[in-house]
Amino acid sequence: MTTRRNFIKKTSAGTAAVTLGGLVLPKFGYGNILGSNDQINCAIIGVRSRAKAHVKAIHADPNAKIVYSCDVDDVILEEHNTWCQENIGYVPKVEKDFRKMLEDKDVDAVFIATPEHWHAPMAIMALQAGKHVYVEKPCSHNPHENGLLVEAQNKYGKKVQMGNQQRSAKTSIMAIDDIRNGIIGDVFKGEAYYSNNRGSIGIGKKIDVPKTLDWELWQGPAPRKDYKDNIHPYNWHWFRNWGTGEMHNNGTHEVDMCRWALGVNLPESVTSFGGKYAYDDDWEFVDNQQVTFKYPGDKFITWTGHSRGLIKPEQPGRGITIYGSKGTIMLDRNFYKLFDLGGELIKEEKEGAASATTNTRGEGSLDVNHVANFFAGIRKDESLQADINDASISTMLCHLGNMAQDVGEMLKIDQATGKVLNNEKVMKSWKREYENGWEPKL
Repeated sequence: MTTRRNFIKKTSAGTAAVTLGGLVLPKFGYGNILGSNDQINCAIIGVRSRAKAHVKAIHADPNAKIVYSCDVDDVILEEHNTWCQENIGYVPKVEKDFRKMLEDKDVDAVFIATPEHWHAPMAIMALQAGKHVYVEKPCSHNPHENGLLVEAQNKYGKKVQMGNQQRSAKTSIMAIDDIRNGIIGDVFKGEAYYSNNRGSIGIGKKIDVPKTLDWELWQGPAPRKDYKDNIHPYNWHWFRNWGTGEMHNNGTHEVDMCRWALGVNLPESVTSFGGKYAYDDDWEFVDNQQVTFKYPGDKFITWTGHSRGLIKPEQPGRGITIYGSKGTIMLDRNFYKLFDLGGELIKEEKEGAASATTNTRGEGSLDVNHVANFFAGIRKDESLQADINDASISTMLCHLGNMAQDVGEMLKIDQATGKVLNNEKVMKSWKREYENGWEPKL
């Protein structure tokens, strides 16, 4: 049986505490030290859908175990317990209040698959409690949280991986290596797209909160709203109080890949055009959008998001195209295709069986690779494919895309900080309002 060193290194900060939402948590130093073969004990927060991919990826490591399933909804927890028994052969401990789980010093790593308004505050709390963090994209609900999470990772020294799992796709890694070696010459454009046909979410009706749901904890840091019948468990994505729209929900993946391929970080300007066209409902974001990020040297990235109405002529549901002076590369989660300037296919590589699905779980071998990389970072201090210091930049691009859309103006960006230059109006949305007592702080 694999041995494990369960101890906490006490530091000068060891007696300090962090408070959020009325619960006091211990603040640990750089403890929970693991050897290269030690078991990693994991907790998963938010277990309805995407968490299933996390479970399978964690279970693929023989020296990793899921010790907690956390969710605020009893119905979701019961379904997940049954699913775990059928798919991994055991049922982790159940905890509705994730803050209590954070008090358990035996938990090494926390996986966050909650609604987006919880991503950064929860990740920061986990870091303050001495845990490594795997946080789903986007890593923040607003630009302020984006910077705060990066600061927290640097302060507490734990590993933080964002769940943009295509960074761990062997075909994508191969394509980036080929681009760096000049296979398509000087790269100048990254074209990202997402296509879906989402239906109406209707006009929500105020109803009693289900007795099985802790609505207070579900809302957490967000200002309080009445419970309506079209919010939980999925459509929160389209409400600004909790979600960040399609730009973040799916655009983060492909924008990140374009940024990686072009070798760029924050842009010098951002423009966005679009609107809400398909239904008269409670959806609070645009449902079709075109964003352009401009960089020095005449490089640029575009993102085309069709949430309601499939892109025509026919394209895969999502993907990217990288343009260079000598050719073009098409990528998605399952393949890499290289074309010359005349459009002739000259190279094709496939990711392999079950690499990634396109449903809301998105499970497949890419998650297994990405989580394995996260664990290697914890055990052997290997570099993370989506370390939060870099991954947060892709999240910031998506924030800027939404901000440009909201004000209907081209935004000029400080490339060192991501802040919008000479525009007080748009900078008002840099930080959200928080429910009293719930604002994340370091």
